[in-house]
Amino acid sequence: MSDQLSAGDAAPPFNLESNQGTKSLGDYHGKWTVLYFYPKDNTPGCTQEACDFRDAMPGMGAEVLGVSADDLGSHEGFANEFSLPFPLLSDPSGAVAKRYGSYGEKVSSSTGKRYEGVLRSTFIIDPEGKVAEAMYEVNHDKHAEKVGERLKELRGA
Repeated sequence: MSDQLSAGDAAPPFNLESNQGTKSLGDYHGKWTVLYFYPKDNTPGCTQEACDFRDAMPGMGAEVLGVSADDLGSHEGFANEFSLPFPLLSDPSGAVAKRYGSYGEKVSSSTGKRYEGVLRSTFIIDPEGKVAEAMYEVNHDKHAEKVGERLKELRGA
């Protein structure tokens, strides 16, 4: 696993294709941003997490970006099927996930086999581009709600 980030670290820059065009960290300068990494489109936990972010987004006061290794076609289908309004970024090599400490060995819950891939994690990035909160080993259940609560705390609301 790559080195993990902590609050106060500069958020690593990225420039990735998404289902809504090319996105970079700089596009979100001046805004609170939630960057969440997830293993795979159209799987039960990832679908729940994405839909929860979709539903929580209006009250968050932040931009939301999802990142996985899936290709753009998969992202487009996933976003369309579940009416996801936020960009889904494609990181097929895992290079960005590695810079965020969100890539490593995991065990498939269905097969029990070990493999390397994107690990579920979330980063709240402040308007200056610093990591305000780094969340690793995330459980998808009620995660978007927890992120929204943490955003309110960080913003002093």
